Amino acid sequence: MSTKRVTMMKLRELLRLKYEAQLSVRQIALCLSLSVGAVSKYVQRADAAGLDWPLPDELSELGLQALLQPRRSTVASSDVAEPDFMAIEQELKQKGMTRLLLWQEYAQAHPDNHYSYSRFTVLFKRWRQTQQLSMRQQHCVGEKLFVDYCGPTLSVVNPETGLVRDAQVFVAVLGASSYTFAEATWSQSLPDWVGSHVRAFAFYGGLPAVVVPDNLKSAVSKACRYDPDINPTYQQMAEHYGVAVVPARPYKPKDKAKAEVGVQIVERWIMMRLRKQTFYTLASLNMAISALLDDLNRRPFKKRPGTRRSQFEQLDKPALKPLPSAAYTYRHIKKARVHLDYHVDYLGHYYSVPYQLVKEEVMVHAGDTTVAIFHHGQQVAVHPRVHHAGGHTTDPLHMAKAHRKHQEWSPQRFLSWAASIGPHAETVIEHQLASRRHPEHGYRACLGLLNLSKKYGKARLEAACHRAVHIGGMHYKNIASILSNSMDKVPINTAETESKTTLPLTHANVRGSDYYH
Repeated sequence: MSTKRVTMMKLRELLRLKYEAQLSVRQIALCLSLSVGAVSKYVQRADAAGLDWPLPDELSELGLQALLQPRRSTVASSDVAEPDFMAIEQELKQKGMTRLLLWQEYAQAHPDNHYSYSRFTVLFKRWRQTQQLSMRQQHCVGEKLFVDYCGPTLSVVNPETGLVRDAQVFVAVLGASSYTFAEATWSQSLPDWVGSHVRAFAFYGGLPAVVVPDNLKSAVSKACRYDPDINPTYQQMAEHYGVAVVPARPYKPKDKAKAEVGVQIVERWIMMRLRKQTFYTLASLNMAISALLDDLNRRPFKKRPGTRRSQFEQLDKPALKPLPSAAYTYRHIKKARVHLDYHVDYLGHYYSVPYQLVKEEVMVHAGDTTVAIFHHGQQVAVHPRVHHAGGHTTDPLHMAKAHRKHQEWSPQRFLSWAASIGPHAETVIEHQLASRRHPEHGYRACLGLLNLSKKYGKARLEAACHRAVHIGGMHYKNIASILSNSMDKVPINTAETESKTTLPLTHANVRGSDYYH
């Protein structure tokens, strides 16, 4: 049986859910959108390798991949190829399309292993009948927490300026008891999204096994019906709390019916009751929401005994997992590519990594005070966080004495290239390299000038550098502006010399120094 190859992040999550969260193979398959067979195969390989959670520090991602995803030869299957009935259903919506034509195309695509037309028709009818079924969800105690945002917003007025700012309302609902949490935040951005989860877990005093969000960008980097990509920061938060994230399928609101109903109830019983009140701070708005939320959770159910609060105390609370000793601290995670000067860019500031990682892809973990950089799951650098754009933070240990790994890029090479263009280009390159604390920090600007020579030619670049030296603006942006506006084609003497009129020393409008005596 062939096993689906998955990303390393999802593979590590599979091991965590198996050995730490103690989920079954079927539960893991549901969480990660993988087949039961694929999960079972990876678990068997992990057991054979003697793996456990947490993984050993010395085991790198490449080593883990070698253990669980060994290279294998593909084996042709003799099974009958299954038709893509979803695509066939969409094709049949076109005017003039017939089922016979679609079967012929399917048979041509699989000439040796296809169904007959009669069998194809029977299977298609069965598939179509199953698409209209609606299964009633059964929620196990302490298993799922459904999260979403309300559509309407609440207004907060700045008392000093009178400006009105809209606040988003976050809602979380436990599956078995329907116990509800709600709060207002300024946005649906990643920091607010993760912060609302942290406060929701604290509100419940425990952790569910699974969190079911919608497909908003803060939760899912790339939405997909079968294999969604979880936002790395959101995934890190889930790992910290030991919960699994199972996003609802796109355009399938029934997957998160609890959240849909919870949002509707919060809009009706909280937001509508606050619509006529004026709030001047987000804190005062959340205090009002908290008071009404307590009333909502103590309101008796209409069709079953008890309240959300009593059901929570009886069902969900005993089944929740305990909270970790420390709450999750937000860290923004993003991919970055190491540049030739062995620095990575985060929000316009540049942080160094070991020079051996030039051109490699790394993961940047940025917190409030530090920026950590990881390569293949291993931390390779950590720097104090700089909150303004521009500048470099460089660890001297990351620098190569003789640029052993990228010695093809050196000040001498840039100067040699500039000399081949002309003396003014050489002057500009010397300025780029000498005006920085480390010459390597000027490589990016030098490469930018190299790209200008490819676009405009060496002659025009030399003329632009001549003008830049003349006006004292030897920066990349200045030279690029000169070239884009064709100022390099205008002789410098003609452009810079302005007609000057010499005024006479004596004139009717000149009072002279005697006037002031």
